[in-house]
Amino acid sequence: MTQDNIQSQDNQVRENLARVQIRIRTACDRFNKDPTQISLLAVSKTKPISMIETALRLGQTDFGENYLQDALEKIAAFKDQGSLSSVPHKPIWHYIGAIQSNKTKPIAEHFDWVHTVSSRKVARRLSEQRPSNLAPLKIMLQVNIDNEPTKSGIRPEELHELISVIEPLPGVSLRGLMAIPAPSKELESQRLPFQALRELKEDCLSHFPNELKCFDHLSMGMTADLDAAVAEGTTWLRIGTAIFGARS
Repeated sequence: MTQDNIQSQDNQVRENLARVQIRIRTACDRFNKDPTQISLLAVSKTKPISMIETALRLGQTDFGENYLQDALEKIAAFKDQGSLSSVPHKPIWHYIGAIQSNKTKPIAEHFDWVHTVSSRKVARRLSEQRPSNLAPLKIMLQVNIDNEPTKSGIRPEELHELISVIEPLPGVSLRGLMAIPAPSKELESQRLPFQALRELKEDCLSHFPNELKCFDHLSMGMTADLDAAVAEGTTWLRIGTAIFGARS
């Protein structure tokens, strides 16, 4: 990239991040929510390392990746700081894609969070393959909140049984629920599945009062339904397009 292109890219990410942060604060004001309780996950899938560097310099720390091989190359690049410009802190990596059983080992070894666990087999493999020198992998359970036949995630009625199996696993820390609802354009209809997910989390906490000590997160809301997610108590907003632009 030419210097002009780099500068243009930096300006784009800076302006986009500022707009997203204003959107979050505005939604928090509208729905009487505390913005310090909401974390921004910048979805950087398919985007170049240079864009992640820019976001890091602007204070963005958490990055979400769907495609494992692409993500591993980025993670390796940031571990080799000599190959990159100076950045103020290391990125925190979240895996937010579908998980195949044969991909659990690199996910367990290289990521800090996983938002898309939906089976006991995957959870057990992540626990067993988490290196002993690392803290337990923070995981969330993906719920198919609208019972869509083509979408990943467990059914709401399966949650209690799955939690009872996963919670004791030593290599993972169960931190909350995640969902990707069916698209909708109206705020009130967008809020309904997020409300359902929030109520599921509250139900799980009531059912497992002694086991779920840190079950405090809801990963819900993207660029198109940010306001609805804030209204219903999201703690992780997964925003890609509004920060990095449309995918190539």
